[in-house]
Amino acid sequence: MGFVIIVAGILYLLISMGVVIWAISYAKKYGKSAKRWGWGAALGMYLLVFWDWIPTVVTHQYYCATEAGFWVYKTPAQWMKENPGVMEGLVVNNGYPSSHIGDMMNYTDTNFLNQRFNLVHKHQGPLFLHRWMREDTLVDIKNNEILARYVEFTTSQERRQAGWSGWKFWLDSSFWMDSGYCSEKNAIESGKWINQFKGGGK
Repeated sequence: MGFVIIVAGILYLLISMGVVIWAISYAKKYGKSAKRWGWGAALGMYLLVFWDWIPTVVTHQYYCATEAGFWVYKTPAQWMKENPGVMEGLVVNNGYPSSHIGDMMNYTDTNFLNQRFNLVHKHQGPLFLHRWMREDTLVDIKNNEILARYVEFTTSQERRQAGWSGWKFWLDSSFWMDSGYCSEKNAIESGKWINQFKGGGK
């Protein structure tokens, strides 16, 4: 797949160069501005394929800055103080048995961590400009209280025939970011924090 992408990229670059050269020649022949026609042709060939790249990056950064994050509403210590002796008796559900609602792209998975806590995972997309949203909430099923919430955004064209990245692999946020996540730190912290609520029973 990587070889095909490289060959396609080189071929498109050569075609683009040919179009630019033709545009410049045409402009000179008919007394028009070669500079304008050359840059216009180059811009046109760029936008033909990459028109949504910069808008996708900008939109992703905006939602990362305004809506993504990790919020703790109640710490393990606070919860255990309100529910003395309960945490020690919780039994971890190894393998995360869960319920699934939705299709392959838009779905809600409810993971039963133990007798008291559910981890609700929502996946939505594609949203505007190839965005995908992930939301995890840790819920105390006794009173439906949300103890923590984690929201993350990634971008990808996602095509079944081409995998997660899709044919436009440059739209995958991992192409221009280390992990593809808004904040890898938030992802790690949320995982560590949720593990504290799994319980200590066998």
